[in-house]
Amino acid sequence: MQRNWWKDAVVYQVWPASFKDSNDDGVGDLRGIIDSLDHIQSLGANTLWVSPIYSSPQVDFGYDISDYESIYPIFGSIKDVDDLIKACHDRNIKILMDLVVNHTSDAHKWFQESRSSKTNPKRDWYIWRSAKHDKSGRRLPPNNWRSNFTGSAWTWDEKTQEYYLHLFASAQPDLNWDCPELRQAVYDSALKFWLEKGIDGFRVDTMAIYSKNPDLPDAPVSDPTSPWQTGRMYYAHQPKVFDILQEMQQLMSRYGDKMTVGEFGSLSDTGLALQYVSEQRRCVGMGFQFETVCLGYSLNHWDIRPFTLREFKATFSKWQRFIEDNDGWTCVFLENHDIARSVSRFGCDSPEFRERSAKMLAMLQATATGTLFLYQGQEIGMTNVPAEWPAEEYKDISSQNYWKSVTRSTTEKRLIDKAMDNLRNVARDHGRTPMQWDDGPHGGFTSSKSGPWMRINDNYPEINVKRQSCDPTSVLSFWKRMLLLRKEHSDLFVAGTWRDIDPQSLSLMTYTKTSARQRALVILNFTRTVQPLALPEEFQDEELRIVTTERWGSDVLGPFEGRFVKAPGAVEDDTKEAANTVTKAIWLVMNSAHAGNGGHLAAAADLYFRGPNGLHAKTQGAHKAGKW
Repeated sequence: MQRNWWKDAVVYQVWPASFKDSNDDGVGDLRGIIDSLDHIQSLGANTLWVSPIYSSPQVDFGYDISDYESIYPIFGSIKDVDDLIKACHDRNIKILMDLVVNHTSDAHKWFQESRSSKTNPKRDWYIWRSAKHDKSGRRLPPNNWRSNFTGSAWTWDEKTQEYYLHLFASAQPDLNWDCPELRQAVYDSALKFWLEKGIDGFRVDTMAIYSKNPDLPDAPVSDPTSPWQTGRMYYAHQPKVFDILQEMQQLMSRYGDKMTVGEFGSLSDTGLALQYVSEQRRCVGMGFQFETVCLGYSLNHWDIRPFTLREFKATFSKWQRFIEDNDGWTCVFLENHDIARSVSRFGCDSPEFRERSAKMLAMLQATATGTLFLYQGQEIGMTNVPAEWPAEEYKDISSQNYWKSVTRSTTEKRLIDKAMDNLRNVARDHGRTPMQWDDGPHGGFTSSKSGPWMRINDNYPEINVKRQSCDPTSVLSFWKRMLLLRKEHSDLFVAGTWRDIDPQSLSLMTYTKTSARQRALVILNFTRTVQPLALPEEFQDEELRIVTTERWGSDVLGPFEGRFVKAPGAVEDDTKEAANTVTKAIWLVMNSAHAGNGGHLAAAADLYFRGPNGLHAKTQGAHKAGKW
């Protein structure tokens, strides 16, 4: 398989509004990013992904674009982008921009023309349909599809007496990708304009939903409590979407080897995923799969269910192995701007365990196969916002719409409390609080007298870049060491063969990585209790060992401890055969250790399961909440 530059990339994602404010207006900006490139480079990242910075009314924090060729003034100017591109390239850092072309803002000139009359040449650039009517003559939307931000996916336009489709906010009308003139306009304005400025690729937003079933049929009822249903079967992964992406890729290939990473969305079918990322098909270079990071989500996103470590391991391993024996590629991430913080979601964010959890998850990501994506603040172990914050502190449109829909529909305390719990656990706001640079006012994010645009997490005096930069045992220092290790052993970690060991364990995540000449074993303890450890003979005389904490002996793993062991010597046999052989050997050793412990590990594992609020205890068959 060809090793393009982007396969070995470590990508650092910046959410501009919350990264660094350079002019003291309380909002992050492009100059703030430029001023912080040394931090990104020192971490070991070699690619920068900048979330949307285009002109926008900011209904959905920049994902409602009113002009692809200009910049939201609060973020800066075109010159600032030019300076950022140059500053990145001077440091040998590649730069990606967000490609948001499923929809535009309703303030975009294209939509303004489209809605001006039914005969306007740009009418077909968006998706318009006539109303339906019930038996009483009441006007209804063309179908029952639900917006991703709650409510109907259709909005009535009074002037032209038709509905337009918006799979997100009503201010984000969907583009009609069946229209050739529209496609060419997008290519010219959203792609060519920036490729000619020298950017190195795109993160392709919502790539799976560009094409819709032309009949726009009603979705089957999956939520009997709502008139609006998820219509993904009629707008996600439609056949024409692959033609669109191939057309885009052909255009980008004229500018050299550009990186593209698209969103699979809720895709769980690896065969379908391969149709997007196959080198031969040339749709996108890789895709973000959300099956792991969205464990426990329901179809409407907010009805969260508990999940176990077994489920986490199964999905993670599945997407690690799905590119074996084919020409596809994958990526690894646990955080971005759309999901909660990984320490809070998959570890434990209590003061006692949050640093250990962050290091353990760093070890998982840094040793996983594929292109690595790191989100701002993840390198210092930033957490979800405190549970005490009221709903008013949540700024995201999705959070606001959800909270309003619940509080308007019920006064029952149980349901309102549940809605608040859901916000605390999975709201997108958790990843959008200001970056915590130091322990000064507003965490060093801004010097604005009125403060930042969004409240900074209360724990910034303890969790910040300055404090961790001076501490060789910090989460930040650990990330730097792990990313250096990943670079030095890229064949093993970036492209090695993954094998899951003991997938049924509810306490440990254990796996091997094997390349043509190297083997490594990684063991992660996802509990707050000590777990027994027995290394197979092959790894007892290790060539290289890394642990997330030095407090525990060689025969046990401490709470949320991770351990990496690289076997000495070279591997001469077939990589996958070697991986399977060592997997069997380790499984036997580990199970012997468990048996020798009198069943303690299995019993301890059964005490806990993963829920929306972290770890929960099981008592006499009932689920009793308790923080992990």
